Amino acid sequence: MAEKETGHLEVEDRGAVVVVHIAGGPRQVFGPDIAAELETLVDRVDRDPDIHAVVFTGSHPDRFVSHAEVRWLQEGGAAVPAVGRRGASALARTAYGVNKASAALAPALRNTPLWPAVELENLHQTFLKMNRSGVIFIAALNGSALGLGAEFAWANDLRVMAEGDFFIGQPEVLLGIMPGGGGTQRLTRLIGTHRSLVAILEGKPFTAAEALALGALDDVVPQDEVLDRALELAAHFGSRPRESVAAIKRSVYLGGSMSLEDGLHVERTEFLRQALSKEGQRLMLEYMAQTEATGELPLYAEDTFDRAIADGAVSFGQREAVTR
Repeated sequence: MAEKETGHLEVEDRGAVVVVHIAGGPRQVFGPDIAAELETLVDRVDRDPDIHAVVFTGSHPDRFVSHAEVRWLQEGGAAVPAVGRRGASALARTAYGVNKASAALAPALRNTPLWPAVELENLHQTFLKMNRSGVIFIAALNGSALGLGAEFAWANDLRVMAEGDFFIGQPEVLLGIMPGGGGTQRLTRLIGTHRSLVAILEGKPFTAAEALALGALDDVVPQDEVLDRALELAAHFGSRPRESVAAIKRSVYLGGSMSLEDGLHVERTEFLRQALSKEGQRLMLEYMAQTEATGELPLYAEDTFDRAIADGAVSFGQREAVTR
């Protein structure tokens, strides 16, 4: 029997930006230890108003995250009798209910048939909390990522990958399974239904250049520049007001997959929350005062617009940009 892999997160606080090195053991796998630490980290940064961005990168020289620890998946599956779609759906719904009821209930289910579903639900909820958060999450892919490694990257807001002989994708079908960490949902939303379907059915990963061309990555740079480029993006996007970032992310990630009518309701709700907030009111009043003073709309004055893009808000020099 193969030895159990262990892993951990090495967290480096850099003021408004947190850099996280994923240490997945010699094979750089994502197992339950990393999943638990990731949940704790996401909870912490989401609650901390002074943190604006998190950058994840791999500790392995050529891998971001290899894939999920196979023992974690196999042992969980072995604890549960084979089930049909109806039985699997019942397990998933029960796990969702446990997660919503109380996190304290989960440990009592360890070593029971429900435990694999509970762990999967917890991981999905961690990724969803990233999607709802006012923190910008960036995957700095210093190397390859397959399976859950790719799914973790898709769950981030931005992705920078190293150029070279590296790859990213969903090969699960080749092991007789399918993506379970969100691959069928997030990759589809990134590159479209048909391209996602073909890629996941074939099991062949993308090169960095292919993923960039499809829109699954935001940039591809030399390997020794990946972290620096991710930090640039963290400083740039992290300079936006955190509550606005959270509202926009919820509208895009959650509302964007609903019907148009329901999605518009999500956007309308988030807009009203922000428009009536102290920060939203302050910036709009400041904008109107500047319009009166200059006789021109500030966003049509090149210096004001360029500065606002760089600083993250139309604040006329009164708001400091996020530093690394």
